Amino acid sequence: MRFKAPTLLHSLAYAMAGIYFMLRTQRNIKIHLTAGFLACGLGVWLGLSLRDFADITIVIGMVVMAEMFNTAVENAVDLATHRRHPLAKAAKDVAAAAVLIASMVAVIVGVLLLGPEVVARLRWSV
Repeated sequence: MRFKAPTLLHSLAYAMAGIYFMLRTQRNIKIHLTAGFLACGLGVWLGLSLRDFADITIVIGMVVMAEMFNTAVENAVDLATHRRHPLAKAAKDVAAAAVLIASMVAVIVGVLLLGPEVVARLRWSV
C-alpha cells in the first residue's frame, strides 16, 4: 500500500524532516554546505555577476542533492539487508561516486568562476 501525504503542507513538512535528518546525522552534508557558503561569500566579496552566482548555486544544489540521494540509497540498502552482498556494495559505491563526481564538478566550476578574480585580487595586494 502506498503512503500519500494528505496535503501539500504535509509534503513540505516531510521534506523539511529530510533536511533536518541530513543535518543531524550526516557529517558530509555539513562539509558540503560549509564549502557552498564559503563559495557564496567569496562570490559576494568578488562581486560576481548574477549569472555566475546562478552557476555556483546550481552546482552547490547538485552536490547537496547528490549527498541526499547517496544517504537515501545507503539507508534503503541497509533496510533491505544487513548481510554483505556484492550488489548492496555496488549500490552504495555508485551512490558515493555520484557525490564525488558532483563535488569535483563543483570545484572545477568554482575555480573557473572564482579563481581568476581571486588571483587578480591577490596580485593587487602584493
